[in-house]
Amino acid sequence: MLNSKINSWIIASRPRTLLAAFVPVIVGSAAAYKMGTFNFFPALIALVCSVLIQTATNYVNDLYDFLSGKDTKERLGPERALASGLLSVNEMKVGILITFFICFSLGLYLVYLAGWIVLLIGILSIAAGIAYTAGPYPLAYNGLGDVFVFIFFGIIGTCGTYFVQSLSVNTFVLLSSIPVGALITNILIVNNYRDAEEDEKNNKRTLSVIFGRDFSRYQFTILLVLSYIIPIVLFFYFDQSFWIFLPFITLPAAFRLIYMLKNFSGRSLNKTLELSAKFSALYGLLFSIGIVL
Repeated sequence: MLNSKINSWIIASRPRTLLAAFVPVIVGSAAAYKMGTFNFFPALIALVCSVLIQTATNYVNDLYDFLSGKDTKERLGPERALASGLLSVNEMKVGILITFFICFSLGLYLVYLAGWIVLLIGILSIAAGIAYTAGPYPLAYNGLGDVFVFIFFGIIGTCGTYFVQSLSVNTFVLLSSIPVGALITNILIVNNYRDAEEDEKNNKRTLSVIFGRDFSRYQFTILLVLSYIIPIVLFFYFDQSFWIFLPFITLPAAFRLIYMLKNFSGRSLNKTLELSAKFSALYGLLFSIGIVL
């Protein structure tokens, strides 16, 4: 019984996409190492908080999609805990509160190290995680989900990790955060591309619904291209070694993802979603190694 319940919480956390929570922390820490300010324990706490925020955001999404009737057993995406009856509404509410509370409590250590600005970032991140699919104007269903992900999981996640170790932010880490945000946003783009027809019926106004699937494919490709431009910029303007081009090893996978998005549909896009998350993690790891070396 206990193992079954634990498995239900794991399903609700959407583990296949949680790899994305590691990327901003790895890249931000690599930039800190490059600048000689790397500090392991703050980096570890930042990583745990990143995973907890994404997990809690997924829980909120599961809860409010279920309460609004937008999630059913017939959905194309991976299994959802509430729609499948794995967890009750009250259990999910308690899980959300506990997850955000643990995240906030751990974040107080980072506030102690780096000051009030980290407290502000933490509060905004939690508020945005809730507002993503809850409240009177859910960000995800009014065309703002992509912006939210790019800013919070890309720029703020990466620069925030750097800040708690270095107590400053510079152009180098800001540029380094762009591929992070771009590739994590691409995970959301695949999700919304797959669900466009269902979302339109449920009045979820994602960018795929507002502008169409062709727009999403172009958006996905542009963000991929942007991710490969940044290492070139860092090489020529920030005295990086040739190791900064390590992420180019992933180019075949990038072309495959573009092909899959164009030619796959329905539940077959779940594999594209999973591979997009793995691609983001692999790129982030190679990019981080390139920065350090």
